[in-house]
Amino acid sequence: MPASPARSVAVLGGGITGLTAAFRLAQRGVRVRLFEAGPRTGGAIRSEAEAGWLFEHGPNTILGGEPALATLLADLGLDAAVVPAAPEAKHRYVVRRGRPVALPLSPPALLRSRLFSVRAKAAFLAEFLTRPRVRTADLSLQDFIRGHFNAEIVDYALNPFVTGIYAGNPAKLSTRHAFPKLLEIERTHGSLLRGQLAAARARPPGVRPGIFSFAAGLQVLPDTLAARLPVGTLVTGARLEALLPGQPWNVVWHDGTATRTEAFDRVVAALPAPALAQLRFGPHGERPLAALDAIEHPPVASLFLGYRREQVAHPLDGFGLLVPEVERRSILGVLFSSSLFPGRAPAGHVALTVLIGGTRQPALARQSPAALLATAAPDLAALLGVEGAPVFQRSEFWPRAIPQYDLGYEQHLETMAAAERALPGLLIGGQARDGISVPACLAAGEKLAARIA
Repeated sequence: MPASPARSVAVLGGGITGLTAAFRLAQRGVRVRLFEAGPRTGGAIRSEAEAGWLFEHGPNTILGGEPALATLLADLGLDAAVVPAAPEAKHRYVVRRGRPVALPLSPPALLRSRLFSVRAKAAFLAEFLTRPRVRTADLSLQDFIRGHFNAEIVDYALNPFVTGIYAGNPAKLSTRHAFPKLLEIERTHGSLLRGQLAAARARPPGVRPGIFSFAAGLQVLPDTLAARLPVGTLVTGARLEALLPGQPWNVVWHDGTATRTEAFDRVVAALPAPALAQLRFGPHGERPLAALDAIEHPPVASLFLGYRREQVAHPLDGFGLLVPEVERRSILGVLFSSSLFPGRAPAGHVALTVLIGGTRQPALARQSPAALLATAAPDLAALLGVEGAPVFQRSEFWPRAIPQYDLGYEQHLETMAAAERALPGLLIGGQARDGISVPACLAAGEKLAARIA
C-alpha cells in the first residue's frame, strides 16, 4: 500500500542539497522545517569580501550545462545574475618537466602540444577506434583510462584531472561510482572521445556547459535559496539529539536554550557522511549509518593569496594550473581567481587560490597558515614566477574535505539504502550518495523532493 502524502517534512542539513529539497517542498505546499547545526546555511559554500578582495572558502565555481540547474536558477531569479568565466579561462595548464603547459582543447592543438609525447598523441588518435563493451566488474579509474589510452595519459591528464575534482587517487577511485558516465559512454560508443563529441552535438539548444559564479561569489546561491523559504522554516544552531521513527516521526533537537520535539511525516537526511554516521535513531540511540564514518575524506587546505600584478610573471591567462603527482611538487594546483571572474582583486593586483594536501600529501594540509605559505612559495616561484610575499592572505582548512568514491563504495550506498528500508519515512541524499559537485548536490535535493512528492 503506498505511503500517504507527506504534509510535513524535516530536512536535516542546510547545505545545497537540503536547501534545494526544502525550497522545492515548500513550493508544493509541504510544511518544512530545515535544521542546520551551524550558524549559517550553504555548507562548504562560503564567500567573503575584504578590502577589495573576494575569496571563496569552499568551491570556487559551478559547472553549468544541466537543465535542472538552469531551471532552478530561473525559478530563483538568478539566471540574469550569473557571471560566466572570462573567455580566457578556457585555458588550463598542466605542469610538465617543471613548466606549465596548456592542455590541448582540440585535435589540432593536441598535435602541436608539448604536453604529450608522440606516443601519447598516437594513443589519443587510436582511442577513436575503440569498440563498445559492457563491463561486469568495477575497476579503478586509473586502470580504466590506461586501458583506453596509455600510462603517460594517466600521469599527465587523468591524475591532475582527478586531483582537481576529488583531491584523490585515481588508482583507488571507482569508475562505476566516481565517474559512471564514462562506463555509459564506453557501453554506447566504445571510444570515450567519440562519445564526448556525440554528447556535445546532442546537447539541447541553449544549454551549454561552462563555469560560472556570481558577482558576490557562490554564496549568493544558498543565500537566495534560504531567503526564499517560508518564514519559520529555517532553524540554525540546531543540535540534533534523536530521531524517533514512527507515524509520525519525532525530531528531538536542542536550540541552544532548551530541548524541543516536533512531529513530521518524513525526515530527509541531507548531511555529509560524518554527520550521517552520528545520527541516533529510536529510544536507544542506535546508529545504523555509523559505517559511513569509514568513508575516506582527505584533508585539504586552500590559500587565497593576493599579489601586485608585477609580482607574478605568468600571464595567468586561464583557469589555473594542475600539478601531476609525477612532478613531485608540494601543491596540488592553483586557480587563477582574478582571471576567472571580475572583482576578485583590487585594481593592479591578482589573486591566486592554492590547494594543498588531499590523498597525495595529507600532512601538508594540516600545517599552520604561515607554514602553508612557506610550503607553497617555492612552487609558485618556479611555476608562475611569483616574487616576494603576498600583500593579502587568507586560508581555509577542511580536515575532512571530499568523500572518496573508492573501489567498494557500493557497501556505503547499501548502508544508506538499508537504513531507508528499515526506517520507513527516512530519505537520504547528498554528497555521500549522489555525487560531490555543486550541481550533483543540487540535483540530489531535487530528487529528494520528487521522491516525497
